[in-house]
Amino acid sequence: MTIKPLAPDELLTTTRSVRKRLDLTRPVPMDLVRECLEIALQAPSGGNRQGWHWLVVTDAGLRKAIGDYYRRSLRAYYESGTSAGKLFQDDPVRGATQRRVSDSSEYLGEHMGEVPVMVIGCITATGGLPPGNQAGLWGSLLPAAWSYMLAARSRGLGTAWTTLHLAYESEIAELLGIPSDVRQGVLIPTAHYTGDTFRPAARQPLDEVLHLDRW
Repeated sequence: MTIKPLAPDELLTTTRSVRKRLDLTRPVPMDLVRECLEIALQAPSGGNRQGWHWLVVTDAGLRKAIGDYYRRSLRAYYESGTSAGKLFQDDPVRGATQRRVSDSSEYLGEHMGEVPVMVIGCITATGGLPPGNQAGLWGSLLPAAWSYMLAARSRGLGTAWTTLHLAYESEIAELLGIPSDVRQGVLIPTAHYTGDTFRPAARQPLDEVLHLDRW
């Protein structure tokens, strides 16, 4: 597999959530997924525990079942009135962006079960989720998941970060045989992408969110 020669800054600023441009018909070799996960395992984790687990789902029946749960969760999300498309409606620029995000999210929701590979990042949580601040737990998984997405981008794969499946976490855990002391943190649909127009996204100006020494 040819790795795109992307400079670090370009890789970091052009790795986007790919939803509409996932190739739903082209298989993704498991060796390619393994390469990306090997890179993900180099990410930091609290105490170097490396308590993560990576469930790679390729079976058509399991993907369809997860896709069905995901679609149900997405519909509830849209009916709640808090979806991306409802945000910043009074801002013509950001509002238009939010509507595009919402549209692409809806498309992915309808086709999630057709994505050739689903990667579910999990972490051991013996005794259940800790009370109060859980940053230490999830901070030992999510950097590795992002590293996976970066590695996928450089190998011609599109990914998207989503957690909507967690509304049915227990059902999906039973479906996939996930132990009770392992919790799911992220679902990353993975496929070859169509098109090649990745570029940095519009973001809030740094000075609007930067605080020096004090808030």
